[in-house]
Amino acid sequence: MTRTRPYRELLMEALQDSEEASAYLNAALEDSPESFLKALKNVAQSRQMTKVAKDSGVQRETLYRSLSEEGNPTFATLSSVLSAVGMRLVVVADEKAPAIGGEAAAD
Repeated sequence: MTRTRPYRELLMEALQDSEEASAYLNAALEDSPESFLKALKNVAQSRQMTKVAKDSGVQRETLYRSLSEEGNPTFATLSSVLSAVGMRLVVVADEKAPAIGGEAAAD
């Protein structure tokens, strides 16, 4: 007889791995901002929300509120939470986007 485990339990275990969490967050970010916030909440919960709140300098209640479906965290909150879970934001060129102009403009 095969034993099964609840999906949530497996997800929380998988998200403790930094590579798995990174891929999960990036996939959610490609989907929508709401999906990203939900995914970040799952990653934070997998790493103990109270510890993440303390490490990020954000009150636990504020953290839950920021990562809720109606949440709208500031850039500072988002950055500090990502840092607390061992992640960071990175901006990369979109390979699919058409080039603008022929050469880079000088400031």
